[in-house]
Amino acid sequence: MPIYVMLTTLTDAGRKAIQEEPERLREINKETEFMGAKIIDQYALLGQYDFVNILEAPNNEAVAKLAIRMSAKGTTTTLTLAAINIDDLIEALKSRQSPW
Repeated sequence: MPIYVMLTTLTDAGRKAIQEEPERLREINKETEFMGAKIIDQYALLGQYDFVNILEAPNNEAVAKLAIRMSAKGTTTTLTLAAINIDDLIEALKSRQSPW
């Protein structure tokens, strides 16, 4: 299944919600799975972004839907990146076939 990296920043409303109910962070995992994606790993960050999540999702559309629905709540903004397994990239680079 494709892998994605989602960088998340809390809005003022999101910071307030997490401060009042820290366990809300775990509930987001359940919502993510309900929308067809699975969180493989996640970390809180210091710096420009508040969280990084490593996700599996069936396709770009599923992860885009997740990002839009999360941002629509008004508690986060997201930046989502598709990730390519290094072994898969090496095999693709070794291929002598032209993609055109």
